[in-house]
Amino acid sequence: MQDWQTIVAECGPLVWRTAYRLLGNHADAADCFQETFLAAWELSRRQPVRNMSGLLVRLATTRAIDRLRQMSRRERGQVEGGDRDEMGDRGPADQAQAQELVRQLREVIGRLPAQEAKVFCLRYLSEMSYRQIAGQLGIGINVVGVSLYRAKARLREALGALQTNEDEVSHEEA
Repeated sequence: MQDWQTIVAECGPLVWRTAYRLLGNHADAADCFQETFLAAWELSRRQPVRNMSGLLVRLATTRAIDRLRQMSRRERGQVEGGDRDEMGDRGPADQAQAQELVRQLREVIGRLPAQEAKVFCLRYLSEMSYRQIAGQLGIGINVVGVSLYRAKARLREALGALQTNEDEVSHEEA
């Protein structure tokens, strides 16, 4: 029997950071946080868990990506770009531009194939090494590298296409 109060106390901050970095708002991150621990608890009742923190990060990443996909399907413009504190002392135009970029990035991550999204998030949001990611996902290090390469290429292409579309709209309005 596992002591869940201790697990939540020790791993909770890591799960929260993982969910919040992907989702960018407290309400969605809180839902993801709860779903993550519930899924881990259910899994631990069926089988022994060797690396609880690793499992929780993987579950949080998966749940957050699923939530991004749901939000993207519902309405793409509804995702908030982050808290005012995260934007620092930027002017309103810079804040708006940064929030839009974050929204676009979240939207595009939500459209990546599942493995590519997980690898990208574990690498750049959870700052895991290739070896750690391979262990977490049960894949080879080479597969991690290929998935990360593909994810970055898709993100670059999608964000470039979004920028091109915005430029075309700006020129039409002028």
